Amino acid sequence: MSAGINTYKTDLREIFFTLFEQFGFGQVAGQAPFDAWGPDEAKAVLTETYRFAREVLGPLNSVGDREGCRVENGAVFTPTGFKDAWKKLYEQGFKTVGVSPEHGGQGSPMMLQVTVEELLSGANSAFNMYPGLAFGAAEVVAECGTPAQQKQFVERMLNGTWGGTMCLTEPHAGSDVGAAKSTARRNGDGTYNIRGTKIFISGGDHDMAENIIHLVLARIDGASPGTKGLSLFIVPKLRINADGSSGQANDVSVGSIEHKMGINGSATCVLNFGENDNCVGELVGTVEHVGMSQMFKMMNGARIAVGIQGIGLASAAYYNALDYAKDRKQGSHFTKWKDPTAPRAAIIEHPDVRRMLLDIKAHVEGIRSLIIKLAMHLDKARQLAGKDDDAATYHKGQVELLTPLVKAYSSEQAFRLCAQAIQIYGGAGYIQDYPVEQYTRDSKIFSIYEGTTHIQAMDLVGRKMGQAGGMHFQQFMGDVGSFIEAHREHAVYGEAVKLLAAAQEALMASAMVVFGWSQDGSKFPLIPLSANRFLNMMSEVAVGWLLLDAALIAEKAKASVGADHPDHAFYEGKKYSALWYARNVLPNVEQAAKMLTTEDTSPMDISDAAFASV
Repeated sequence: MSAGINTYKTDLREIFFTLFEQFGFGQVAGQAPFDAWGPDEAKAVLTETYRFAREVLGPLNSVGDREGCRVENGAVFTPTGFKDAWKKLYEQGFKTVGVSPEHGGQGSPMMLQVTVEELLSGANSAFNMYPGLAFGAAEVVAECGTPAQQKQFVERMLNGTWGGTMCLTEPHAGSDVGAAKSTARRNGDGTYNIRGTKIFISGGDHDMAENIIHLVLARIDGASPGTKGLSLFIVPKLRINADGSSGQANDVSVGSIEHKMGINGSATCVLNFGENDNCVGELVGTVEHVGMSQMFKMMNGARIAVGIQGIGLASAAYYNALDYAKDRKQGSHFTKWKDPTAPRAAIIEHPDVRRMLLDIKAHVEGIRSLIIKLAMHLDKARQLAGKDDDAATYHKGQVELLTPLVKAYSSEQAFRLCAQAIQIYGGAGYIQDYPVEQYTRDSKIFSIYEGTTHIQAMDLVGRKMGQAGGMHFQQFMGDVGSFIEAHREHAVYGEAVKLLAAAQEALMASAMVVFGWSQDGSKFPLIPLSANRFLNMMSEVAVGWLLLDAALIAEKAKASVGADHPDHAFYEGKKYSALWYARNVLPNVEQAAKMLTTEDTSPMDISDAAFASV
């Protein structure tokens, strides 16, 4: 793969189906607060975003991977072309589609924003992390900051003038944020002196924005240990002058940048705050010791964003592998495998290649549906707030419940699916002439940062399922159950719906098993031992349900188009995505439920010494 050549591709028809036909974008758009939006406007934005992704970001993906970032005289420089792409990104408004007009944005529904982000991330995940983190940090200041802070920081961070980060992780603590040692000392003027070291800070420094606004978790002198004693601070790289411009350095230095397996175009920094005891920050808002709750407002958005990264790369890997399979000729057709004179067939004719392609296709479509469904719940919760509080509460609850699924399942599957795309290419996929090897390396980080898969799983079983007395989980299961009852006798999909029903029953039984463990202290270790499995089970039920829902919609739509119409084959594809997933993935839920009941504690029973004799 030559540097500077775009390899990104997707299928806008597929995205339009999910957005407009399956989840009814037109029923959300056109109503307050999305009055200015409709399907035509959304299609125009997505078409233009796809053009930008292919013409500007796509060609820089391999450039960023090969060049990486570098540190010179304490400053980070991004790969060739990134700075110009940053400027164009904001000039053309792609990062402000979903931003509130109050802060200079276009105010679209979240359903559209997540699809825009998929295109940008799919084309160049490493690049899109920089503006993504600035967006998340700005949202925290917009929601939790004082009016003066909102005025000073938010719009500049959203329009690309300033970048932004979140700084949680420390060398000794890792994901144990409560063990943070960074400190904040009160100054007489209401500011704080910040001191400490943060690691793995994505976009921690770069040359694309005038300034970078760090959101830093630190413990004010005398505050209690653990997460409850942490506060969140706004710490600019450059101090802000009275007129709002960027001024002198604020004693924030880059210790180093990490040399990584993937996303090499994203600067992952070690940042040192206050080495010269001259780093000044201000509290986000006016209340001390609420830093974790404030940071989680950004963290939840970041977790959804990681799910979007996952679908972006898995989708890109799929369409590249599909094109290769149609073009590459190797071996004879399977019906003529004994005939040495038979012509070479395109590898898409080989059964195992077709199996792998359909596996990727089904997962990509189902995970995209899951992400857009979550976004739909966000939009409806916002629309219904103050009008129908019960309905708004339902939608908010589903957002809470689905967030760990979106983050964990999409990120885990992205790595697996990208690796499977390599398998479709064979040896060609393992070399840098084709993009799937980079997609695979880039995607591995998704299941690690912003909370590992296990952190998401424990969040699901330890917190989200019990919220509102278990109501959110019960409503989710009720939604799946209503779908099953409505369609279990369907002429085409009835048997697949029954497979979904069996998976749902197994999931509910497993939920009761996990609940029982939570009531028995002696069995508590079984919860962290089984949490990842349970999250995967629930994700498979959710995706299987949404694929069948899409297939039923497509079945009706197919009847209205002729056999020679392009949409006829498209709708047929929805059918086989759903049937393949129902027949080949949903039965895994029942098997996983059986394994849960064995209450295997062997990982806890084995001694440390028994792991190895070395």
